[in-house]
Amino acid sequence: MRTKSMKFRYLLLWSLLLFQGVTLAWASVKEVPVDELQPTRAQRQSTLIILKVIDEYHYKKHSLDDEMSRAILNRYLDTLDPNKSFFLQDDIDRFNVISDRLDDDLKEARLNSAFSVFRVYRQRIDERVKHALQLLERDYDFTIDESYQFDRENSPWAADQAEMDELWRKKVKSDILSLKLKDKPLDEIRSTLRKRYQGIQRRTHQMDSDDIFQVFINSYTLSLEPHTSYMSPRVSENFDISMRLSLEGIGAVLKNENEYTVVQRTVVGGPAALSGQVNPGDRIIGVAQGVDGDMEDVIGWRLQDVVELIRGAKGTTVRLQLLPEEEGSAGRSKTVTLVRNQIRLEDQAAKKFVIDGLGNMGNIRIGVIDIPAFYRDFQGYSKGDKDFTSTTRDVRKLIRELEQEGVDGIVIDLRENGGGSLVEATELTGLFIPSGPVVQVKNASGDLDVETDPDPEQVYTGPLAVLVDRHSASASEIFAGAIQDYRRGIIIGEPTFGKGTVQTLVDLGRFVRYGEKNLGRLRLTMAQFFRVNGGSTQFKGVVPDIEYPSAVQSDDLGERSLDNSLPWAKIKPVNYQVEGLGSLEPYRRMHQLRIKDDPGFIYLSQLEAMRKEVKAQDTVSLLERDREIEWNQREERRKAEKNRFLMAIGRDPEPEDAAEDSHAEPIDDEDDPVSRIMLNEAAHILADYIGGNARAAMVN
Repeated sequence: MRTKSMKFRYLLLWSLLLFQGVTLAWASVKEVPVDELQPTRAQRQSTLIILKVIDEYHYKKHSLDDEMSRAILNRYLDTLDPNKSFFLQDDIDRFNVISDRLDDDLKEARLNSAFSVFRVYRQRIDERVKHALQLLERDYDFTIDESYQFDRENSPWAADQAEMDELWRKKVKSDILSLKLKDKPLDEIRSTLRKRYQGIQRRTHQMDSDDIFQVFINSYTLSLEPHTSYMSPRVSENFDISMRLSLEGIGAVLKNENEYTVVQRTVVGGPAALSGQVNPGDRIIGVAQGVDGDMEDVIGWRLQDVVELIRGAKGTTVRLQLLPEEEGSAGRSKTVTLVRNQIRLEDQAAKKFVIDGLGNMGNIRIGVIDIPAFYRDFQGYSKGDKDFTSTTRDVRKLIRELEQEGVDGIVIDLRENGGGSLVEATELTGLFIPSGPVVQVKNASGDLDVETDPDPEQVYTGPLAVLVDRHSASASEIFAGAIQDYRRGIIIGEPTFGKGTVQTLVDLGRFVRYGEKNLGRLRLTMAQFFRVNGGSTQFKGVVPDIEYPSAVQSDDLGERSLDNSLPWAKIKPVNYQVEGLGSLEPYRRMHQLRIKDDPGFIYLSQLEAMRKEVKAQDTVSLLERDREIEWNQREERRKAEKNRFLMAIGRDPEPEDAAEDSHAEPIDDEDDPVSRIMLNEAAHILADYIGGNARAAMVN
């Protein structure tokens, strides 16, 4: 029943269009004197408003107490020094004095403690950089058998100065070795690393009072759950600019992870996605302008600074030096050349094609509809344009075309679909069900809104499958969950991302009558999605009816990888009419038998195994011989597995002399053999189902 206000409903419809990455502090361009690092009246005012808004409207109810206070301090320290490379244990012991009082400080808008911690951090940065520059001038012996732990997230803080010095000696030695193995001369290596270390110091000195406040207050918001965050006035302004420019550039959503800028996802239709060479999990370690500009080392840079380097006008060239996810932090990089371009709405439009020759008799045709995003031209809709662009409109047309082409069933491909418009997810579901509810939305007050199929026409009644993967999120999960609950189609693939919450942006200035009103904005989690069966899409995602062997319920993937994620939950189901899909067990067995020796699925399993191995590694050898062997073995293994798959399907292997610096040419997923592995099998599964029903009908 509809008990929510119209205001909440309006926020809900727009909320899925907001960005999903956490905005980090953005440093100003000039050095800030340390004595200016003091909290302001506006920040104290913002603190009180943020606490009030969260207390009244945040979906998760919590207590701002001593336990939360300790969590805030730990997150603040982790944000400043995630790899435990600067603070000493003595510093942590001193900070622990405030660990039980930060909750009271926040309630009273006392921010001095947070600024005191930052001033110590800035001092430690200066000490470490000075020491690192001295270490750069040493000569190192790479025949000594020792190792460097590059991932110290779960390690203890350095006990004293001597232990920290030893950590940095190995870090500098490892950094030198990584560049040495790329055949860089020593002078160039020292110059590159000198700029890298000095850049850390420079960017820290450029952080002003607003930057520090943002980092600290987000240590509170992110201790609640991972999608609530504060943007300072300057970052809010840049967010608006980035949203206006978001459809021009390379088309990649980036995040900050330790010292690296990491590709979170690529935008369909953008140069990065079309290249086929920029993938989620890749780390950007260098950026260069034009085809021959100098490569700027960006390790240790802040996210916004890297974004500014990558962003540019349509038609211009940018080169990215990438450390692929499967290479690990000390692996071999590659350089990809991209031409910035405008990402048009039509580039993200749904498309179709047909897979022929399926089934025992080879006479079954399966239509595929690839939906990269749930797009909707809200501006055209608000103007009353009868032909405004919409996912549902496009898919309706594609269904009719496929039926005219005589397909026996349809696969909806939602892989890599990160979501979009809730309206479109609801209306698209309506094309495949007679009528009924699609998703339930519960707000912080416990009010429920049920989004219902607005059109009684069922456009397609034939056999249906939905293909999902670990990157299918939000609106994709709403659609897939509804199709599964109604037993309208077979859900195939990997468990989805698990993003089942709704966010909106709150302008803090609206709560101020007089004085400064530019206080920044709060991205607030205000509601949660629930399927019509009562289960949430949050955390667990949608678990397919037929899971692929590459499917992993891993803690480093999806919502499960984020700290303080809201747990899976269940509410009362709503009334809906389940269809007769029947038992899927026979088709699950046929699928397992078919892929047992399938070269494509063997290749995907090998890729997942390599990803896990790299993810589990936190130490590298400082022996030049061993490091080079490890690089070569990993590359040879990757190439051997890829070529084994390509040759098994009759394709030419990768050339032995493939250039490291490659100009990325657009690729078509329809012709990409790796992309087709999962899709072809989904078509086979649906063909099995169609054939099984046909045989059953003949018997009856």
